[in-house]
Amino acid sequence: MKNKKLLITGGAGFIGSNYIIHQLKNDSSTTIVNLDLLTYAGDLSNLKSIQNEPNYHFVQGDICDKALLNSLFEKYNFDGVIHFAAESHVDNSIETPGIFVQTNVVGTFNLLHAAYMHWMDGPNMVKAPYENARFLHISTDEVYGTLGKTGLFTEETPYAPNSPYSASKASSDMLVRSYFHTYGMNVVTTNCSNNYGPRQHKEKLIPTIIRKALSNEPIPIYGDGQNVRDWLYVEDHCKGIQLAFEKGTSGETYNIGGRNERNNLYIANTICDILDRLRPPHLLGSYKELITFVKDRPGHDFRYAIDASKIENELGWEAAENFESGIEKTVSWYLSK
Repeated sequence: MKNKKLLITGGAGFIGSNYIIHQLKNDSSTTIVNLDLLTYAGDLSNLKSIQNEPNYHFVQGDICDKALLNSLFEKYNFDGVIHFAAESHVDNSIETPGIFVQTNVVGTFNLLHAAYMHWMDGPNMVKAPYENARFLHISTDEVYGTLGKTGLFTEETPYAPNSPYSASKASSDMLVRSYFHTYGMNVVTTNCSNNYGPRQHKEKLIPTIIRKALSNEPIPIYGDGQNVRDWLYVEDHCKGIQLAFEKGTSGETYNIGGRNERNNLYIANTICDILDRLRPPHLLGSYKELITFVKDRPGHDFRYAIDASKIENELGWEAAENFESGIEKTVSWYLSK
C-alpha cells in the first residue's frame, strides 16, 4: 500500500518503534503519525534514526483522549491505523489493573470509534476515498490462557485470559471484532507470541537477564524456571504485521509465532553463555552463577505456543530467525548500547 497516511499508536514502545523503522525503510512513500503518551514504556530515543524524516511526525498524547483522536483524523485524513498502544506488563496489571482497563479497553474503543466516524457513514457504508482504509489491532497470545505440555494456540482457540492484562487485551480484541460484524469496518487482528529483540523495555525478561548479569546482580527467575513461551524476533513480527495490514482478509485474525518454544531457565542459561563469550565476567566463572529462583507470580501461565500456519499459508509469512540466532543479535545489540 503506497502513499498511505498511517496513524501508529504506541510507536515509541518496543514493537511499535521497530515497526515504524521497518516501514519507513521499506516504503518511503508512507506518511506516519506516531501517537504515544510516553509513559515509562515509551522512549523517543528508539526512533532517533528516523526522527527527522519528512514523512514522520510525532504527537504526544493519549488514546483515551477522544478530542485529540478526532482532531488527528481531521488533520491527517488517515487511511490506516496500526494500534500498538497498550499497557502490557503482567506484573503491573496485578498491582494496578484499572490502568490496563482504561488504556487497553477504553482507549481501543475510542480509537476504533474515531476511525469509524471518519471512514464510514453508517453500517456497511464507507465514505470515499476510504474504501481501503484499514484498522489493524495488535494483540497477544495471552488472551488464549495457558497450555499444558502439548498443543498449540490457533485462531479458533477459545479465549480464556488469566491475568488483568490478558483480560483487557481479550476485551479489546472483542471490540475490534464487533466493529467488523456490526458496522462492516475493515479490521484485522494479530495475536503474537513473546517478542524479543532491540529496543525492548528493561523490565521484560530478556533485557532484565542481560542487565542484571552485566551489573553482577542476582538474575531473578520465577518459580522453577520451567514456564515455556514461544519466542518471536521482533523484526519477524514486524514483517508479519505488514503482511496482515496489506494482504490480510478483513475481519480475520492471524496468529504470529516464531515456533521457538523455550523455557525461562533455558533463556537465562543461553544469554549467560553468550555474555560469557562476548563480555567475560571479572568476578565469576560464569554469569550463570547469578541465576536466582524467586517466588512465582500469581496465576503464572505455564506455557504459550502458537500455530502460525494460517499466516504462513495464506499470506506467505515465515520467521527468518530461530531463537538462537535472534538472541545472539539481541545480546549484541544491548552490548553495543
